[in-house]
Amino acid sequence: MTDEHKQALALGREQGRAVRRYLEALEANRPKRGRKRTPESIAKRLADIEGKLASADPLTRLQLSQERIDLQAELETKSQAVDLSALENDFVAAAGEYSRRKGISYAAWRESGVDPAVLKKAGIGRAG
Repeated sequence: MTDEHKQALALGREQGRAVRRYLEALEANRPKRGRKRTPESIAKRLADIEGKLASADPLTRLQLSQERIDLQAELETKSQAVDLSALENDFVAAAGEYSRRKGISYAAWRESGVDPAVLKKAGIGRAG
């Protein structure tokens, strides 16, 4: 394997990672349906659960325990800020060539949730 081939493989892996991280961040930060939960509303529900646990029957205690675990995890993820702009910059740098190499269309990127303005910055147009 030549050095040039090795460099091409490394570049492909790097581009794939940039694309994957950006798409994962988009997925994780996609708006969800229904009423939005705030850290305050989560904390209020956690306090409510703590109050109910002591007097709950075993099955309800099990369900409350799982809800508490889920809410604590949600609260943790809400406190971690995602720097989408840095991921977007990496995506823009990698996506054009990645898209051409893999034959990924504008429509496929849009279905994956990528904003048209980001695609334009990456040099990916509707025509291909």
